[in-house]
Amino acid sequence: MIKLQVIGNLGKDCVTNNVNGKTVMNFTVAHTERFRDAQGNQKDKTIWVDCAYWSDRTGIAPYLRKGTQVYVEGNPELRTFTKQDGTYGASLTLRVISIQLLGGRPEGGSGGSDFSGGNQYSAPAAPKAGANVSSGGGGFNEPVDDLPF
Repeated sequence: MIKLQVIGNLGKDCVTNNVNGKTVMNFTVAHTERFRDAQGNQKDKTIWVDCAYWSDRTGIAPYLRKGTQVYVEGNPELRTFTKQDGTYGASLTLRVISIQLLGGRPEGGSGGSDFSGGNQYSAPAAPKAGANVSSGGGGFNEPVDDLPF
């Protein structure tokens, strides 16, 4: 199994679709890395990852707005295709297993609300900012703790 983890900002608002009776949320995450080239100049390299979250729990969809910072985890799928000019291309798609909202853009206007604290959302209802939700989907609970006792 190959697992991919991405932290980045959404490039556009989430789109929810029904495909063969199943619900999928599609969104794009951009991850930018800064580095210095051989001459010492600072450069940026942005990688775009198309994400598909196959889930009936669409309560998070309204919060997946352009500019919102997210952490997504899932299985990568590489698609190859032929472009109109006859050359080959490839795209990276992430089949999302889990998603966490990390926050909005500090500029204010283009992102969603500030979800500081990295709360995990996988409940069927739309969560409130600052609430932790267990992955069991049973509603709002106390903060999830990974300690076995």
